[in-house]
Amino acid sequence: MPSRKKFKPISSKGLKTYSIRERKSKVSVGDFARVPERGASLSEFLDVLPNILAAKDLKAVASAIVKAKRDEKTVALGMGAHVIKVGLGPLIIDLMERGVVDAVAMNGACVVHDFETAFAGVTSEDVDAELGTGSFGMAEETGRLLNRAIRKGAKKGLGAAVGEMIWRSRFPHKDKSILAAGARLNVPVTVHVALGTDILHIHPDMDGSATGLASMVDFKIFSSVVASLAEGVYLNIGSAVILPEVFLKAITLTRNLGYKVEKFTTVNMDFIQHYRPLTNVVRRPTMGGGAGYRLTGHHEIMVPLLYAAIIEGLD
Repeated sequence: MPSRKKFKPISSKGLKTYSIRERKSKVSVGDFARVPERGASLSEFLDVLPNILAAKDLKAVASAIVKAKRDEKTVALGMGAHVIKVGLGPLIIDLMERGVVDAVAMNGACVVHDFETAFAGVTSEDVDAELGTGSFGMAEETGRLLNRAIRKGAKKGLGAAVGEMIWRSRFPHKDKSILAAGARLNVPVTVHVALGTDILHIHPDMDGSATGLASMVDFKIFSSVVASLAEGVYLNIGSAVILPEVFLKAITLTRNLGYKVEKFTTVNMDFIQHYRPLTNVVRRPTMGGGAGYRLTGHHEIMVPLLYAAIIEGLD
């Protein structure tokens, strides 16, 4: 049998210590939450949030947006379709109307839900129930009217083509359309499509060349927005793949052309923090200066909180 090492309990005698008063600490009682008074205003509620972690970041992001607006810098918003599906379109439109958001970028699914909301007042079909029968994505009006608008206005860009169609329509809920608001307010709303990812692409009216041209026009418009982001703010809300990739390509294009896209703030908001948004939005673009934030939580809670903080800050 090999010999076994013997271990005795270590003694802490002679341990070097210091006073807690001399130590740098991350949290102090000055950062703690305060109990809000009954009937307090929204501004007072935001003020009593703890100045720690996500609450601190939420206030920092709102402050960065308010400062950018006061300094007349660009604030741009990238978004996935879930933002529309959980009913946040009116808040985005209000920020556009107030001049807070200067440009919006969408993935292809946003167009579907934005259109259906305006056209029928409903959206977000039950994929589990319909996929088995092959009926998922087969809404006739969605495929026909959107593909027709894209084909007709491809040279303007996909966002402008669809936005103008909705804005000029008699759709009963077009006031809820972010795309229509872009056309009405002359705020660029760009759409960035990966062919084969959206239900529009399986309809017989789909024109691949028109869709590709329209989305490429929008990439160039979006790159122009990105070129102006110095000291501004870019938010990515709910897009885990498409928009983070598009944003990174627009960053390298504009910097290569000599635009000083630096010293700006980026934010990723989502249920969970994915690799691409954290890498392509929060970290890489701000490595040479600026700040990147991550806000994690449900869009239907976090976006209204951020909206409220922005409005209170502007007022």
